[in-house]
Amino acid sequence: MRLVIGHVSAEYGLIRRMWKSVEGMIALRYLRAKRATRFASFISTASLIGVGLGVTALITILSVMNGFEAELRDRLLGMQSHATVSASDGQLDDWQATRERVLAVPGVQSATPVVDVEGMANVDGNLVPMLLQGIDPELEGADSGIRQSIFVGSLDALVSGSRTIAIGRYLAIDLGLQPGDRLQILVPQPTAGGGVPKLQSLMIGAVFDSGVPEYDSGAAYLHWQDAAVLKGRANEVTGLKLLFDEVFAAPALARRIEQDVADGLVAADWTAQNASYFRAIRIEKTMMALILSLVIGVAAFNIIASLVMVVTDKETDIAILRTLGLSADGVVRVFFIQGLIIAWLGVTAGIVGGLALAANVTTVVASIERWFGFQIMPGDVYVMSAIPSEINAGQVVIIAIAALLITTLATLYPSRRAALVHPAQALRYG
Repeated sequence: MRLVIGHVSAEYGLIRRMWKSVEGMIALRYLRAKRATRFASFISTASLIGVGLGVTALITILSVMNGFEAELRDRLLGMQSHATVSASDGQLDDWQATRERVLAVPGVQSATPVVDVEGMANVDGNLVPMLLQGIDPELEGADSGIRQSIFVGSLDALVSGSRTIAIGRYLAIDLGLQPGDRLQILVPQPTAGGGVPKLQSLMIGAVFDSGVPEYDSGAAYLHWQDAAVLKGRANEVTGLKLLFDEVFAAPALARRIEQDVADGLVAADWTAQNASYFRAIRIEKTMMALILSLVIGVAAFNIIASLVMVVTDKETDIAILRTLGLSADGVVRVFFIQGLIIAWLGVTAGIVGGLALAANVTTVVASIERWFGFQIMPGDVYVMSAIPSEINAGQVVIIAIAALLITTLATLYPSRRAALVHPAQALRYG
């Protein structure tokens, strides 16, 4: 980090000295001067705008995708645990002792028993797959994601022995169910010859809306003791649901629990359980960054074109400067500074515009919807009705540095070409 800061400071000092030099004053004069080639001036302006738009688009799009990722993570963690501890055979023996050992690990907030039951809901003769998870409602606090997602009924209705369940909103709509109705579910029962499905009748006690269609259409919750009875293994649990003090410490804590505490058991954290979701988002962010970087690349080529036109337009002036004693390197610096000014102005404008747009994207989208009379993300189609945004300072720095490098490299060829202008020939034919 110190090396990077030192390098940036040294580069800034060099540019500052160049700015105050004769070459810097000439570059500023050329930039402000009315050129004979109007097209070159237009291309310079277009280059500045292109760099700014590219940086603005990159910052805004990545911030929006960061917001979607954070929203998805919050919704998933609202319904899931930070990690789970389970046995390879699907049954956690002596789970009370395992729970005590896990709770002794620093950073572990809670460990509650869970029982996973796979079943099939009987809907007008059609079978719909369902995943029932037994939980302990008493250990689901007021800030629990499951408790907060309940919008009809109460999670407290899931009492041991009542055979009461909470189902997702989409499933309740599809089946036309509400609290007090009964749902028929086929659950496999263990036998000596394998498993035999048994029809179970459960009462709807609550309906939840997690915002994740996968849960709202095929998941249900009930008391863990009722789930164990449904599975045919009374008082046996599938695993432990863990919550940590720090969400992002889950991978490290899960590895520690697996290696040091839960001997022979498997500890899976939320990043592994939802790897496909976040891998898809990372791929989308990478592709969007590459695509939008092309905008900056096009602007960089425009910088090359505009500087080449300026060099062609100023060949006579370059020759006069050379005869007055300006070195070839001095000529290079004149046009290098000119291109650098265009690039830095574009990048600065892009950063300011990107941060402003990313910070107010919800307001901007609401205004667009109001002006054009349509909804970009209707709530009945998408999980989220508003576009979230989360600015990542590290990403902004990387975008700014990358844009500056691309545009700086674009000034090298025109600058070197200006240094190759022969004074005698330019004055003879100028």
